[in-house]
Amino acid sequence: MKSSLIRAAAALLALILMQTAGAAPTDQQITVMSPMGKPPAIQMLAMAPRLDTLKGKTIYVVDDGYVGGDVLLNEVVTWFERNMPETKAVYRRKAGGFTDEDPKLWEEIKAEGDAMIMGMGH
Repeated sequence: MKSSLIRAAAALLALILMQTAGAAPTDQQITVMSPMGKPPAIQMLAMAPRLDTLKGKTIYVVDDGYVGGDVLLNEVVTWFERNMPETKAVYRRKAGGFTDEDPKLWEEIKAEGDAMIMGMGH
């Protein structure tokens, strides 16, 4: 948005300078369009229901591959091991990039896990 405002201001300044520099006025019109566009509508999804307890549950801690995420998420697993030994925490690195699907991992989590913590970069 900032760059579009700068471009619009520059175009306006150029028009003013052309008129004050003795240029002949014209009937030409300039159309300025917003580069913002309109995002598509999104469908809201309900959150997963909370577990009543973590005791005896398996929690998958999934890394999306963001640099350094593995360090933090392995610390989360270590925290569970130290503070909630009755809860099994499993670290997994998702295949592909941030937006890529990992069907094999999702199937494993559905079959073996009770919950998932997804570590997102930033």
